[in-house]
Amino acid sequence: MPDGSISLTIDGVPVSVPPGTLVIEAAKQAGVLVPHYCYHPDLPVAGVCRMCLVEIEKAPKLQIACATAVTEGMVVKTQSAQAKDARQSVLEFLLINHPLDCPICDQAGECELQDFVFQEGRAGTRYGEYPKRFNPVEDFGPDVLYVPNRCILCTRCVRFMEDVAREPVLNVSERGDRAYIGIHPEARLDHPWAGNVVDLCPVGSLLSKDFLHKARAWELDKAASVCTGCTQGCNVTLDVRDNVVVRVRPRPNLEVNRYFICDHGRMSYRWMNRGDRIEAPLVKQDGELRAVDWEEALDRTRQLLRGAGGGTAVAIVSPRASTEALFLARQALAGFDWSGGFQVTMGEEAPLAGVPNLALRPERAPNVKGAELLGYLNGVPSALRAAESAAVVLVLDEPDLAVETAGALVYLGTVLSESARCAAVVLPIANTAEEEGTFVNRDLRVQRYFPAKSAPGMARPAWWVLGELQDAPQRPGSAAEAFDLLVGAVEGFAGLSYATLGLTGSKMGQAAGVPA
Repeated sequence: MPDGSISLTIDGVPVSVPPGTLVIEAAKQAGVLVPHYCYHPDLPVAGVCRMCLVEIEKAPKLQIACATAVTEGMVVKTQSAQAKDARQSVLEFLLINHPLDCPICDQAGECELQDFVFQEGRAGTRYGEYPKRFNPVEDFGPDVLYVPNRCILCTRCVRFMEDVAREPVLNVSERGDRAYIGIHPEARLDHPWAGNVVDLCPVGSLLSKDFLHKARAWELDKAASVCTGCTQGCNVTLDVRDNVVVRVRPRPNLEVNRYFICDHGRMSYRWMNRGDRIEAPLVKQDGELRAVDWEEALDRTRQLLRGAGGGTAVAIVSPRASTEALFLARQALAGFDWSGGFQVTMGEEAPLAGVPNLALRPERAPNVKGAELLGYLNGVPSALRAAESAAVVLVLDEPDLAVETAGALVYLGTVLSESARCAAVVLPIANTAEEEGTFVNRDLRVQRYFPAKSAPGMARPAWWVLGELQDAPQRPGSAAEAFDLLVGAVEGFAGLSYATLGLTGSKMGQAAGVPA
């Protein structure tokens, strides 16, 4: 038992936790999820829903697990007849006024009211009257709708806006069975982080206009990813239906974004579904780009690199590219006197006031730090000037730049821009939602992202395409092998591996035992 920890028993399972731990959190250590609605680990405790009632030996009555701290020798029973009967009564009370519109509710399939009623609710109601009815839908803001009929008054949204966003525009209006969530009459829910109230809502009362009626929960495929909206590197889940990304939601990472993401990152996914994609490798023949297979396109690219001899080369890359792709682009030009650059779209910083070191950052790209660590310079004017006289110019997923060169232009990208039409070879690559790789955030945390959907046509991950341009022994067969090559060649990444990164990442330096 660690020094200073408290030992208790939950449903017969011995548990040791730090002092001050709440029973509801201690229960998770025993593999027990105590049903709850108002409680959230990153919000102030309210204790209003009474759903987390548990029996504690020697206590005179049932206690709410969300507001009761553990004590030495405590014995907790979450499944006793008394506790289950109390929670069953709470569910029956909630369902008196909750409409049975699950077939048309966006939350169906991921609704906590559905889950807990199925788990331990009554088979039927004893209430014979018609439930209360409010106005069916209220417009709270640019992306948030409120359906008061479904609201169970957990107050998570109110506490988020008051204590986390520090913009108290929501409250509980009226009292008793007339209570509902009200919004300030002169305010809108337009805070840069307001979309989190939709994620926090345990039922289908707060809805996203963007996701409204797009898909049912059971139709979605989900993949762990990293937000591409800025250098914060928030962890997200991409929800995909029929190979189309339809929603971005926060994924917990206590070291980066805790449980939240900003609305900019939440809405920055439509580019992942572009229909004007390059679907086959293209090689310039008789002044025109013609589709070829991968073998011919790669052979032509290798010829261009060898033919350029060891002259000058320029790499113009996107800070949205994976760290592996950025590294292998550099390696493909290792025999040249090379230089590299990238450009970043800038915006205003939007912090989440109640969470330290969490903000929408001004640099609107996920891998700015990774590009800098690999020797690329922030700013492309000098790179564009150098490209004019370079023997080889390699452009990695920067379709909006007008690149002029007297040498050979090799373009790797997802869409065919006007400047790419001047390339000698065009190699189609997957976007972030279609490949796996890593980004390095502003705090030097290296984080993995995973493929959520398939790439169109013959498009392949950029690390694979650039890896095929290396000498045969150095060609990676997977993203993990590409990362291993990076770790072996760049000192700052020492000690890291795909396996140790996991789903939450590792800070550079810490893995090797060096203070970050």
